[in-house]
Amino acid sequence: MRTYSLDDVYETRKRRDSWWTVYFVDPVACRVALQVANHTRLTPNGLTVFSLVLGAVSAACFATNQLIAGAIVFYLSFMIDCVDGKIARLKGTGTPFGLWLDYVGDRVRVILCAGGLAYGQYALTSDVRHILLGAGVAVLDLFRYVNAPQMKRVREVVREERGEREPDEDLIEPLERVPLAERTRRPRSFPRRFNRFLARHRVRSHLISGIEFHAAVFVVAPLAGAWALIPLAALAGALLLVNEVFLVYRLWRFTRRHDVASAQESREHVLV
Repeated sequence: MRTYSLDDVYETRKRRDSWWTVYFVDPVACRVALQVANHTRLTPNGLTVFSLVLGAVSAACFATNQLIAGAIVFYLSFMIDCVDGKIARLKGTGTPFGLWLDYVGDRVRVILCAGGLAYGQYALTSDVRHILLGAGVAVLDLFRYVNAPQMKRVREVVREERGEREPDEDLIEPLERVPLAERTRRPRSFPRRFNRFLARHRVRSHLISGIEFHAAVFVVAPLAGAWALIPLAALAGALLLVNEVFLVYRLWRFTRRHDVASAQESREHVLV
């Protein structure tokens, strides 16, 4: 059996990922993935199932008002969920079913933990706001992960019609991938410089995504204490909604440009 190095594992990391994953999860997940790859026969699907089991344990901790334990176990569950993808890419053992299992497992984990958190705090305080908190977290998560693939599909359809190649993530290439002559022509605006800075550190430009939302609700807030659950979840949810509105706006502009270009081509075709 091949022996892998830490550099091999580093090569399996996504080119750009959420800042929570880059800074707080990958440093641990890469080392765990190295041990799993070299010393076990665990499969990516087996790791996904283990991650889901840990998610259920985290939900049980939240339901019994063990907030710190629940936060730690949720972090471990997410970390193992990152390990399964690294093992799949490292060994080339990923499968379409594994993609489905990973996707559905994430949704189940969030629903279980949101329900556990809501139940535990409501049983303790009889404050109905905690029920609304659990429902809101579940709805936001489902909306985010139903909307994202649909938006991606719309972009793919438009590009297929235009015959365009799928661009790199965030539609902006990292600085080192841009030719020097082209760099000098582009205006050095702060958003572009900031995005390139993030790209050099493997961080996506969408700073508040579903992953940061989960981290705020299920890790940071429980570690801070019960007082932080509602305000931090509300703040993270509001920021996630702002991010989603921005993404929808970008999608609208993208499709509008396509519609205008298509109409122009149709007029030119008629004139010819």
